[in-house]
Amino acid sequence: MIAELVQANSRDRIEYRYRGSSHLLVAWEKGIRSDGETFVEDMPRSNLRNVTRKLIFVPAGRLYFEWQQQSTAVRLMYFYIDAAEPALPSSQAASDMLHAPRVFFEDNELWSTVQKLKGLIESPLPAHRAYFEALGAVLVQELARSNRGTDSIATRVRGGLAAWQQRVVADYVEEHLAEQIPLAMLARLARLSPYHFSRAFKQSFGVPPHRYHTSRRIEHAKALLEDRTRSVTDIGLSLGFSETSSFTTIFRKSTGVSPRRYHRSLG
Repeated sequence: MIAELVQANSRDRIEYRYRGSSHLLVAWEKGIRSDGETFVEDMPRSNLRNVTRKLIFVPAGRLYFEWQQQSTAVRLMYFYIDAAEPALPSSQAASDMLHAPRVFFEDNELWSTVQKLKGLIESPLPAHRAYFEALGAVLVQELARSNRGTDSIATRVRGGLAAWQQRVVADYVEEHLAEQIPLAMLARLARLSPYHFSRAFKQSFGVPPHRYHTSRRIEHAKALLEDRTRSVTDIGLSLGFSETSSFTTIFRKSTGVSPRRYHRSLG
């Protein structure tokens, strides 16, 4: 395994493209982008703004392309895992789990190992090489565990929305986060009946349309809460919540903490 730590303070557009014989794990330790898009072959494109503590897994041979304009300094790690290494992973079953791409997922155990590897990257010593290799093996096994239960990409996509439908619907949601979006409107954009659209949308995005819309509002709220000059009430109103109480309830249900506590924690 090869690992690298990348830090950038530039607010200019940054692009990254990869397709190789090694698996790639991207770990965003810190990053809030004002604009950008992430694409992994055979997966829906993502315009997620707050990518802090998010992970991306790109199986060997798949195309990964990302561009962003950052609103804050960024820090991320790239782990290139030799797909041909016979010792990693230790079982064929685990190896089979490393063929499904994933975009912006979270896993606490995996993240803990990433942080240990980060410490070795920041303070490299010859004596730590064996520990680094052992952690690399653990990382691959945890990737396989995290992917276990994830359907193959062919199964997930079959019956879902086409790429153009996913793009059109996702873009519309991003542009109308502060509004109530009727299901019929999204169905018309995808040129499907509401019934078939709902089933296809969940097949492609993993959640129903309303829950997806809510999750995008909350992710955008997290990014806005980075601005210490804006109040929680103002942010809630800007995202279409008529009352602070309703914003607080939905935010807490999604994140486990109130927006005010989240706001204070960023200080």
